[in-house]
Amino acid sequence: MCKEIKISLPLYKITCALFFIIILSLIRGVSVSYEVGIAIEPAMAILAAAFCSDTYVQEITGRRSEVWHLYPMKKRLRSVGMRLLIQELFLLLLAAAGYGLFFLFQRPLLYGVMHPETFSEIRQFFVYLGAMAVTLAFWSVFANTISCIFRNLWFGMGGSLLLWILTTSAFAQRTFGPRNVFSYTYRNAEVAGDFRWLAGKGICIALCAAMLLLLPTLLKKRG
Repeated sequence: MCKEIKISLPLYKITCALFFIIILSLIRGVSVSYEVGIAIEPAMAILAAAFCSDTYVQEITGRRSEVWHLYPMKKRLRSVGMRLLIQELFLLLLAAAGYGLFFLFQRPLLYGVMHPETFSEIRQFFVYLGAMAVTLAFWSVFANTISCIFRNLWFGMGGSLLLWILTTSAFAQRTFGPRNVFSYTYRNAEVAGDFRWLAGKGICIALCAAMLLLLPTLLKKRG
């Protein structure tokens, strides 16, 4: 476990991620509390892709792939899964901290205070955490999958960037609506009871499961 933490969270990654969320909370303006999650989700998605794109291919760049290939498949899968989990938990904690930093630096109006009968700030925070957990899982697994296919982390980062540009575009918003992977960002945030955006997160979970099921084949053929 300690070895996987050391591999998954080197100091340079932690430092870059901390700087990223601090700078984001300083420069990205929000005026109302429900805009905080909207500001953070797309940014954390691309950070997760960059952060996790080398989850497996670092074995190739570190010239350890030949030894790694001798390990039983179960051990390799457990190792990759553990690394992804460690990185996602770190990024989720970072997203939670970033939520607080936005309130510290931007001081948005509390929508829950203005509309206490229909809106709860605490519930909004926990909904945000749930949405972020799914978002981070999807983008980290997607980046790792593309990197495994091409045996190159730059393909993982580049492929993720292309998908990110597509899914954050106005075209995607019009075309996919609540089925967009960023459905939380594009939801009607002022209506607390509108959960149609969960369809997009359900699609993220299904795609994550499909990519994880594909992982043994990728490690066997491309490892």
